[in-house]
Amino acid sequence: MTYKQAEQKGEHLLQDAGVMDAKIDAWLLLEMVAKIDRSFYFTHINEEVEPEVLTEYERVLEKRAEHVPLQYITGEQEFMGMTFKVNSNVLIPRQDTETLVEETLKVIEPQMEVLDLCTGSGCILLSILKNAPTVHGTGSDISKQALLVAKENAKLHDLEAEWVRGNLFDNVNGSYDVIVSNPPYIAQGEISKLMPEVGEFEPMQALDGGADGLDFYRKITEEAPWYLKENGYLLFEIGYDQGQEVQRLMLKAGFSDVTVIKDLAGNDRVVKGQIR
Repeated sequence: MTYKQAEQKGEHLLQDAGVMDAKIDAWLLLEMVAKIDRSFYFTHINEEVEPEVLTEYERVLEKRAEHVPLQYITGEQEFMGMTFKVNSNVLIPRQDTETLVEETLKVIEPQMEVLDLCTGSGCILLSILKNAPTVHGTGSDISKQALLVAKENAKLHDLEAEWVRGNLFDNVNGSYDVIVSNPPYIAQGEISKLMPEVGEFEPMQALDGGADGLDFYRKITEEAPWYLKENGYLLFEIGYDQGQEVQRLMLKAGFSDVTVIKDLAGNDRVVKGQIR
């Protein structure tokens, strides 16, 4: 089977399985297993694929056809211009979340202390540290496996951070200039309606935000003032329809200048406030 035939077979297999972006995914998986780029592909398009490569390609295609996320197969995802390692223990970084990082960087000053709750892969905290190298960062997560991924990503990008295992503020010490979080915010009744790549494969504890999706916002806004320095900031990623309610929670908890910020698609994505 030639490279062209292999890619076409992969595309058709994924299309039949109802995979979105079947053509793109078929190419990316072929690129990964064959260790080739587009230039090689087009100059060798009618050459035979080595049998062991073809066998591996068929294996990963079958996984993708079962709706295993592409990123869990390739083991990586781009975020804020950086490559992060991912596996089924962490939420896959999404472009929407870059808005949270960008808004955090607007309030960051040299030598600040930043706490990232529900850090997962560490992509938010590490992106902040990459762009603000004098800042000290701490990432907290309840999952031991997630923290292993975060530590691996820190090493990959030669960044120093402190990692704490605990449920939100459990085992967190000291005070911070900025607290940032992308907590679980999917309402329990909505999880079964998510596309299978998300609802069936991404870690449930990174998705489930309780009956109305707001459980973690309630807990964090209530406790955050005890861990924030004077004039410290709290920034959340939110679901597209949660802006007003999270804003209300933060105002009730004593935050001021609470604003809702939209992402590039025009959806409410970040809520930001300051404690006086």
